[in-house]
Amino acid sequence: MDGRTPEAVVEPVIAGDVVAAGYRLDAEDGVCPVRDVLDRLGDAWSVLVIRHLDGGPARFNALRRAIDGISQRMLAQTLRKLERDGLASRTVFPTTPPQVEYALTDLGRSFSAHLAQLAQWAFLHQPAIRASRRAYDAASGDDD
Repeated sequence: MDGRTPEAVVEPVIAGDVVAAGYRLDAEDGVCPVRDVLDRLGDAWSVLVIRHLDGGPARFNALRRAIDGISQRMLAQTLRKLERDGLASRTVFPTTPPQVEYALTDLGRSFSAHLAQLAQWAFLHQPAIRASRRAYDAASGDDD
């Protein structure tokens, strides 16, 4: 057991500035499960790598070509983080030179399904968000 067990409570447990409804923090490491996942979501490249791997396994250079603007170093770091979190797997094929392929794990595919829902929500509500920003900026004189 990892210490993060769902509690049968109605009131959310507040962990710093993150609310983890129905979950208690792990007393040993103090990690909030919601913050842990949001760290990966907030990462500049993880979501793009996950979405590309959702289409099937890919080699490093294919990912680098597919994801505009990502450097070799950032892609390597992102893949290591995803592998460490159990969201992606790395398979080395015994060829000369060795070939490496990355794929989503079952956990990664589950995460990707939720990312797809988030993307749908964003596309659906983007006009309203932009309209709200314009109204706010006009009222406040703020251009951010």
